[in-house]
Amino acid sequence: MKFKKAGVIATLLAAMAGSAVAQDVRFAKQLQMNNLPSMVMEDQKLFEKHAAALGQPDLKAQWITFANGGATTDALISGNVEFVSAGLTNFGILWARTKGNVKGVAGVAGISLPLLTRNPDVKSLQDFTENDRIAVPTVKVSNQAVMLSMALEKLYGEEGRTKLDSQTVQLSHSDSLQALLNPQHEVNSHFSTPPYSVLELRDSRVHKVFDSAELSETPLVSNIMFTTTAYHDSNPVAVKALIAALDEANEFINKDKRAAAELYLRVSGDKLSVDEVLQVLDAKGSIFSATPQGTLPVVQFMHRAGIIPIGPEKWEDLYFPEITARQGS
Repeated sequence: MKFKKAGVIATLLAAMAGSAVAQDVRFAKQLQMNNLPSMVMEDQKLFEKHAAALGQPDLKAQWITFANGGATTDALISGNVEFVSAGLTNFGILWARTKGNVKGVAGVAGISLPLLTRNPDVKSLQDFTENDRIAVPTVKVSNQAVMLSMALEKLYGEEGRTKLDSQTVQLSHSDSLQALLNPQHEVNSHFSTPPYSVLELRDSRVHKVFDSAELSETPLVSNIMFTTTAYHDSNPVAVKALIAALDEANEFINKDKRAAAELYLRVSGDKLSVDEVLQVLDAKGSIFSATPQGTLPVVQFMHRAGIIPIGPEKWEDLYFPEITARQGS
């Protein structure tokens, strides 16, 4: 993700200046399993429910689907949405570039991200050679790219974090799926995410090398809901309603994961079975919570690795005060 710094900041500040309470509150979303709480919120109209309970029944959520996290953050910068649900690393970049004029409202969820390959000789990260090609959504800055660098640093030290940079290529998840399942394609590995990883692992030639849950014993809330400081300050009811809605959505998921899986399939249209979705929701590393967990080490790593120009000292630096009273990390 590249920024023309002066232009980005000027555009963002202009959007902030024009912020006001609106009848329609626009949310940017992506149709992936780690955005399931947003799907529940939309399907059950939970934002509207909690806004009404807080005295603003005129607030209505408008959900806009985007193809990737970069597009959602662009929409926030340009003032085309009020809230964004996107990956932690995209959020961390925007937080740093705007010097805190974008902050997290709450966590959304986290799903373990698997690195898959069809190369039978690759059993661990150490086995990749110059002949392998690993697809990630965005080189250097996507959740997958950062997790790969963190894993390599854990193995080899700071100098090793770029060890696989020359073998890493940028492809969308859908293109990566097609490449991985094509034995003639040079891309033979994909740092994936559900539902793509579920489809890929149906192929007997594909196996898992590593997944992001191995980085920490603490499950990582890797999808964050965030907005601008100006919108937050001018719209306290919308912020409180959003947090309450996320809490209720995650309570629904954690209480009845089969019902949540059925909702996911109905909303997303993915061609998976309920049991396949349940396996992901129940997997190690899966977490559905509005309380941020495990986010500080990732954003601090991004600063240490030179991905962002500034870093947080504590997790609360990244978020608005409505959520920092909780036991986050």
